[in-house]
Amino acid sequence: MEINGATELYGIMGNPVAHSLSPAMHNGAFAALGLNKVYLPFAVQDVALAMTGFRALGVKGVSVTIPHKQAVIEHLDSLDPVAEKIGAVNTLIIDNNTIHGANTDWLGANRALAEKIQLKSASVLLLGAGGSARAIGFGLLEAGVSLTIASLTPEKGIALARLLGCPWLPLAEAATARADILINATSLGMAPQQELLPIAREALVNFGVVMDIVYAPLATRLLQEAEQAGCQTINGLDMLLYQGAAQFELWTGQQAPVDVMRQSLLNSLGYNPDDYKP
Repeated sequence: MEINGATELYGIMGNPVAHSLSPAMHNGAFAALGLNKVYLPFAVQDVALAMTGFRALGVKGVSVTIPHKQAVIEHLDSLDPVAEKIGAVNTLIIDNNTIHGANTDWLGANRALAEKIQLKSASVLLLGAGGSARAIGFGLLEAGVSLTIASLTPEKGIALARLLGCPWLPLAEAATARADILINATSLGMAPQQELLPIAREALVNFGVVMDIVYAPLATRLLQEAEQAGCQTINGLDMLLYQGAAQFELWTGQQAPVDVMRQSLLNSLGYNPDDYKP
C-alpha cells in the first residue's frame, strides 16, 4: 500500500510500546482489505498532550496499553458503559475531533472462550487481580458466568472480588477449587518465570477448559500440563487476536480478516503456522 495524503492514521499508545505486536496485526489487516490506513506505535509519557495531539492530527483510532488504560478516561468525550464498569479503556475511536473510549479486552477473552465452551452459566476460576483480570472478570459476568477470583495478594484480590460481587480465594487454595473454566491472568508462565505454574499440576483435572493469557511462550507450561491432564486449552494469542479484531471492526465497520491477523501475529512471534494449535 502506498502512503499518501489520504492515508488514515491509527496507532497504539503506551510506555514502553516498541515491543507491541499490534502494528503487525493491524497493518496486516489493513493491507489484506486494501484499506488506505496505517498503524504506528506511539511512545506516550504525557497522556493529556497525546490526546490533544490525536485530535489535532486527525488520528482515527488508537489502541491503549500499559500504563495509560485508566489515565485516558478523564480526557474522553464519551465512554462505553462496559469500559466504565471495568474502569479501563484499551480502544479510542476518534471522529470529528471527539474521542470515544471502549474496552475490547473482555470481548477478546469471551470470544476465545466461546469457541471452546458455552459461557452462560459456566463456572470460572480466574487467577489474578490486576488490570487484565479486572477486564476479563467484568466480561465474564456480562456473559453470565459464575465467577471466583483467586490471587496471591489478598488486598487486591478481595477488592476485585467485592467489585465483581464474587467469592475470593487465596492463590494457595486454588488447587482445591473445581470449575468448568480456569483462566490464568497472572504473569506466572511468562519470561523469566516460564517454568512456574500458577496452580498445582495435580489440580488441573478439576477443570474442563484452561486458558492462559500469556502468549510468549505460546505453549506455556500451564497449557502443556493442562493438555496432558485432558483439558481443552486456549493460549494467550487468541485473546490478543480477538481484542484486536474487535478494535478493527469498531474502527472500520468491516469484518476483521482474523486469519490474516493471526498469521501476522505468528510471524511477529517467530512461529510457523504448523506450530500453532487453535
